[in-house]
Amino acid sequence: MERLAGRIILLWGWRRALAAFLAGALAVLGQAPYDFFAACFVSFSVLVWLLDGATEGSRKRLLGRLLPAFSIGWWFGFGYFLAGLWWIGGAVLVEAESFAWALPLAVLGIPLLLAFFYGFACMVARLLWSDTIGRIAALAFGFGLAEWLRMFLFTGFPWNAIGYAAMPIPLLMQSVGVTGMIGMNALAVFVFAMPALVATRRHAVAGLALAALLVAAHVVYGYFRLATPLVPDGRTLSVRIVQPSIDLTEKWDAEARDRIFRTMLDLSRQPVAAGKPKPQVILWPETSVPFFFTDRPDALVALGEMLEPGQMLVAGAMREEGASTAASQPRYYNSVVAINDAGEIIDAVDKVHLVPFGEYIPFSDIFSRLGLEQLVAGPMNLSPGIERHAIAVASGIRALPFICYEIIFPDIVAVDVASSDIIVNVTNDAWFGDTPGPYQHFRQAQLRAVETGFPLVRAANTGISAVVDLRGRIVDALSIDASGVIDAVIPFYEASRPAGGPTRTSGLLILFFFGAIGIGMRMGQRFRSN
Repeated sequence: MERLAGRIILLWGWRRALAAFLAGALAVLGQAPYDFFAACFVSFSVLVWLLDGATEGSRKRLLGRLLPAFSIGWWFGFGYFLAGLWWIGGAVLVEAESFAWALPLAVLGIPLLLAFFYGFACMVARLLWSDTIGRIAALAFGFGLAEWLRMFLFTGFPWNAIGYAAMPIPLLMQSVGVTGMIGMNALAVFVFAMPALVATRRHAVAGLALAALLVAAHVVYGYFRLATPLVPDGRTLSVRIVQPSIDLTEKWDAEARDRIFRTMLDLSRQPVAAGKPKPQVILWPETSVPFFFTDRPDALVALGEMLEPGQMLVAGAMREEGASTAASQPRYYNSVVAINDAGEIIDAVDKVHLVPFGEYIPFSDIFSRLGLEQLVAGPMNLSPGIERHAIAVASGIRALPFICYEIIFPDIVAVDVASSDIIVNVTNDAWFGDTPGPYQHFRQAQLRAVETGFPLVRAANTGISAVVDLRGRIVDALSIDASGVIDAVIPFYEASRPAGGPTRTSGLLILFFFGAIGIGMRMGQRFRSN
């Protein structure tokens, strides 16, 4: 291994860039649906050796000395995000005749931009670099900081954060309730990069022992948390999740709308399996209502006839607010609406965190002059909701809806769901077909249940629809492209929140603990050299 490390350290020019790119691409195997987390031990060890070889040279300015590290991190990130997000291109091909021109922007542009975060991570790490175990802590700090910034900078897009690779199954998910994603990202990089010490031998035994201790704690905590019995509080909620698998090419086809709506009604009316109660709540996916209720009041009548006494429909629908004056334009929202058994809309929650270039155009005035419109098929540019609130779905039970990729933001979910009892996620991942995208999206939704200590019900047009308990265990699910329903009874428990307290605070403490180690060992090395 020393010989291999030496060769990687001495790589230069395009060979070093290629090695970083391939190491980043390999790390994607740790994400869903592959869940081969062992690949990350190789990827991050190679990254450490590449940064070992990123010599400062004779450049006097600090930025100039850090540019080689930034370049390595950028190529690593480009490989990681290109291999992990190539499937986004499928969204622009749904209506290829209109949007195929944007395929390079979707497939290459997003990874090109996201790679800057990992370039920044490696630059920060190199600033604290040493020849000891401290450089592993520095790398963990750099990546943890970059992943935290990725949660909110430029509207935020924390997709496939490194920490998810350390949590492929419920046994290994429980620690996130203590560390949060901020801490888990830093801890995952710290452990994944530790084998790099074997090649340089210094602190190798101590480092591998520490990594083994962290992994053991990760597993043991998960085992005891899953084994700890939960105390029911007496409340239950019976839910039916509808997964229709509607073809997106028909989604906004006026001639297909009535047929789509009948499909939704027929699936919702199916008799429940023997021994199961009738659902109190029926859940439809994102934008599953194929028209505006303002245009089709007869649809509300049909829904009132479909719903039995006491039932509620929670459905994804486009919502229109009329123009206030003749000169102004109406506003459109991607929403979740609650409809009672009388066919009345009794509540609505609008999507707050919209997808840039998918649901709205940032700086639209500038881009419109360049002729740039939405990059995916859809009826119009959308307006963001003002706030997210819970919907009362049954006596004493409140459900908080997150639409599409809103569920991938840990801080948003943790804060907003605090006054609720259950997480609802409606989405339409049909844009991406049977690619890694829907599996990655589901995994991130699954982790939100563990983080917050709330069960999750998820309705997706073409999958993955599922019921997930508060420990992240899948109670029932429908596979990609399946059409059908899930009937489940969801129990609620006493004191179900994770014991670790505010995950953001604990995560930041872990992150800056690694930073302190990196700083301390860097200063110690400089003191010894002087």
